[in-house]
Amino acid sequence: MKGVLTLAALIAGMVGCGTKEQATSEFTGNQTTYALQQSSQYEVSGTVTFKEKKDGSTLVEVELKGTSGNAKYPVHLHLGDLSVQGASIAAQLNPVLGSTGKSQTSLTQLADETKISYQAITKLDASIKIHLSDSGPEKDIILSAGNIGIAAANGLSSGRLGVGVCESK
Repeated sequence: MKGVLTLAALIAGMVGCGTKEQATSEFTGNQTTYALQQSSQYEVSGTVTFKEKKDGSTLVEVELKGTSGNAKYPVHLHLGDLSVQGASIAAQLNPVLGSTGKSQTSLTQLADETKISYQAITKLDASIKIHLSDSGPEKDIILSAGNIGIAAANGLSSGRLGVGVCESK
């Protein structure tokens, strides 16, 4: 009898564990990924992914190959495609860590404090540029870059566009 009670308690405990609620995702399932191409003598390339979150923000994930060490590489969202000289910065994103090649930023507004949604980002005529440094002569060296939104849709089917120098301040 004691064995039957122990078995019943064990079964009841296992059934109880199976009824826990599953964690809900913070994402809507909408996401867009763009290629980031090598843009200088440094062999750095990768992707940028925009993921729509249920709270209205967008998670921007940059993943690069070819980085190392303790460097932090600035990431900018620029208005205009890659070839635009002096393209203004629409948003500064969190830097890519050299040790991991990764960056994550929760984006809700642009540098001018205009609110921006995932849908609006996918319709921007813009580009992402990862710089070698945030100051000095190396700030104008673009390690990796790619068009996003309309600029990506209108890009040359044969591949690479020229990369224009960024606006220096």
